[in-house]
Amino acid sequence: MNIPVRPARTPAEDAIAATLQARLAVAAGQGDLDGRLGELSADALEAFRAHGLPNRRVEEWKYTDLRAAVRDFPPLAGTPGAADEAEAAALALDVPHAARILFVSGALARGAFNFASLPAGVSALPLDAATAANDPLLDRIGSLQPDRYDGALALNTGFLGEGLVVKVEAGTRAAKPVHLAHVFPAGEAVAGFTRTVVVVGEGAELTLVESFTGREGVAYQANHAMELVVGDGATVNLVRLQEESAAALHLGTLMVELGRAAKLNVFSLVQGAALSRHSVYGRFQGTGTNLGVRGATLLKGRQHADTTMFIDHAVAGCESRELFKTVLSDEAHGVFQGKIVVRRDAQKTDGRMMSESLLLSDNAEMDNKPELEIFADDVQCGHGATVGTLDDKMLFYLRSRGLPLKEAERLLIQAFVGEAVEYVEDEALREILIARMVAWLEKRAA
Repeated sequence: MNIPVRPARTPAEDAIAATLQARLAVAAGQGDLDGRLGELSADALEAFRAHGLPNRRVEEWKYTDLRAAVRDFPPLAGTPGAADEAEAAALALDVPHAARILFVSGALARGAFNFASLPAGVSALPLDAATAANDPLLDRIGSLQPDRYDGALALNTGFLGEGLVVKVEAGTRAAKPVHLAHVFPAGEAVAGFTRTVVVVGEGAELTLVESFTGREGVAYQANHAMELVVGDGATVNLVRLQEESAAALHLGTLMVELGRAAKLNVFSLVQGAALSRHSVYGRFQGTGTNLGVRGATLLKGRQHADTTMFIDHAVAGCESRELFKTVLSDEAHGVFQGKIVVRRDAQKTDGRMMSESLLLSDNAEMDNKPELEIFADDVQCGHGATVGTLDDKMLFYLRSRGLPLKEAERLLIQAFVGEAVEYVEDEALREILIARMVAWLEKRAA
């Protein structure tokens, strides 16, 4: 006789379920969620009650035990005032050549939301306004979520309410990037949840920036999800910078659907949060499509960062490239899990995945788990992972030329991560990212 074992709920899980139940009851009474969005949130609550926070017994979360890491659940952030918006604007990443949309502790900053700053052909609506207008793009919410239960995404869907719907008209070439700046400026711990839907029309081009920052030393919890639909022949460059407080928890989810002959390049720089997890789900829906997902992670102290990907080659003739560079100092812990699935009809698939890690301390730890699952026979696929230390010969060479040890190490580390950054096409954005990495390296060398 097999008796199913269900782990006891933790105080944090009880608090999350109670807060979510109360929020849904209030939203239903006030009519804040329409039928479909309310149903999605209610389903997410039931899924959370059944599964709870993911733990090491869940294969996809084996190296990031969220149940053990989340000991409490702070209150939900309230509606930001003008002072909060001003403070958040000062803390946000500065991207001078971009149109910025500001989120404050998981809530859209209405005073800072400037439709006029968006480039021609790009429109945006707050989620509540899109709901009131019965915007057809709302049907995209939940349409790209994975088949398996994802605890982070379930929480985001359960607390669905704050967010943004962005549309790029067919044929548009956005004249400047759109920057979604997520900031937690408060001095106390709060929880914030945001959902963004971005639909890029046929033949359009867009550069999209996401940044995540917060007040240092505050143990807030941030949970963001994006559903990105790239139309036939469209090109999107997505740059993501995560610099949360060193005490914060960051959970991010990117769900992507790619049309025929589309092109998407994603770059993610991770430097912040006590614990962070970024999950990427990519789905090919049309032939001749190109997907690049690359990133650099720089960790110190006891930081933990997890990058998990699932790339689904469902149609023929598509290409994917994944490259991740990780630098770990002190007692930091990095995780890379990547899986490429090639379906039976996805002939002529070309998929390559690589994770390369640099350990700067004997106490640092890196877990790599690259996977291929191939059901077609005419494909070119490969994966690999490396973990090592700085090359003693290269260090000796640089020091023999008069460089101090820390400076020699900084140059080698910068060259190591620079390979991934070079794929960022926007030169101004590339320089911003390089400057953030150099600042991290200089602080470490000090």
